[in-house]
Amino acid sequence: MALDHDAYIDAIERESATFVATAAAIDSDARVPSCPDWTVDELLRHVGIVQRWATGQVGERRTERIWTDNVDAPVERDALLPWVRESSSGLVAVLRATPPDTPMWTFPGMGEARFWSRRQAQEIALHRVDVQLARPDDAGPPDPIESELACDGIDEFLDAVVPFRLRDRMVGDGETFHFHRTDGDGEWLVRLTPAGPEVEHAHAKGDLAVRGDASDLLLVLRNRGSLDGVEVFGDPALLDRWHEITAI
Repeated sequence: MALDHDAYIDAIERESATFVATAAAIDSDARVPSCPDWTVDELLRHVGIVQRWATGQVGERRTERIWTDNVDAPVERDALLPWVRESSSGLVAVLRATPPDTPMWTFPGMGEARFWSRRQAQEIALHRVDVQLARPDDAGPPDPIESELACDGIDEFLDAVVPFRLRDRMVGDGETFHFHRTDGDGEWLVRLTPAGPEVEHAHAKGDLAVRGDASDLLLVLRNRGSLDGVEVFGDPALLDRWHEITAI
């Protein structure tokens, strides 16, 4: 079940603050294992650029996708950290000032502002995990994503991100993946068809089944999690395939 607009904005504020604080304690050129092409500072720039873009989409009530990658992101760490903090605070301020039912462009087409509070909450929660994965080994695993936010993250990934970005890659001959949340309600059955994935909320036997709490389950689905926190049943090769076709 989706959270409300204000809960998503609170998550953006909370996760953004943790993201920047974590990054500030890590070397600029440390690699991000879950985003192997990026250093920590490159991840910082990505987050700042995306949050400023989303701020423009919402603040200007845009009715189409207007993307620009010529944002002047700082290079030096001393300027980059406050720039990302300003990106986050600007996004939070615009979302708080925007009624959730305000019409604007979203991934599926015309929709409402609540789409963007949800999308940006899920975006920064995942990138907060990314930057915590870049810490030294003795720092331990990343903090879990709050359970209801993580459960919603699975829904949002399958309902919004997959159709927009991954549908053409997620094809198959009927292979099924069953994901089962253990710390609350939540089950998903994904079937790969020649025309793309079909998703339903159902208790069913899949060719691959993964069980775990919402945070562990989301992180495994999104290529960020250890299998230590979940149970895997069925054909393990299908999990490798899932990670290959869903990588972003």
